[in-house]
Amino acid sequence: MTELEKMLAGQLYDPSDPELSRMRLKTRKLARRYNLTDEDEPAVQLAILRELLPACQEPPLLQAPIYFDYGCNTHFGKFSGANFNFTCLDVCPVYIGDNVMIGPNVTLATPMHPLLPEERNVRQRPDGSWYNLEYAKPITIEDDCWLASNVVVCGGVTVGRGSVIGAGSVVTRDIPPHSLAVGNPCRVIRRLTEKDRMQLNP
Repeated sequence: MTELEKMLAGQLYDPSDPELSRMRLKTRKLARRYNLTDEDEPAVQLAILRELLPACQEPPLLQAPIYFDYGCNTHFGKFSGANFNFTCLDVCPVYIGDNVMIGPNVTLATPMHPLLPEERNVRQRPDGSWYNLEYAKPITIEDDCWLASNVVVCGGVTVGRGSVIGAGSVVTRDIPPHSLAVGNPCRVIRRLTEKDRMQLNP
């Protein structure tokens, strides 16, 4: 298997692999280009996003600055977007559904590192170069979710449809659909119900 194949399969892999290094460099150059654009340049932004996020049928609304590892491993649904400082470490697939709202300073982090230091630490190849090994777990944010400001979602987590994650939460385990969840570690406070519907004046 190539290092790319290992990475996408969730196996230990070498992130210093030349193919992966080239992919990350291309992605980060595209993100930097996007981050230098303004809202009055929608055609330029759209062209960059189509190259940065090729898996998306409709590029999301992303408020610069943005940061991605690979871009090609992130899938946005329709009418989804993120506010300032969205960081997506998409070492393996990140699935973001339709109508997902992502607040400022949110991080989706798929990379994982071995718990034992002898497996995690930098090691040396026979040619004298240095490397380490990591792996990744996918993240899924289902349709109709809202991740508030400064949320961190860790690898292997699914946030169920229609859920709200409160500001500053660190999500380390799955969140059931239609839940209000907050905290570090993030915990479900209660289920969202019809009682949460806002009655707007006519």
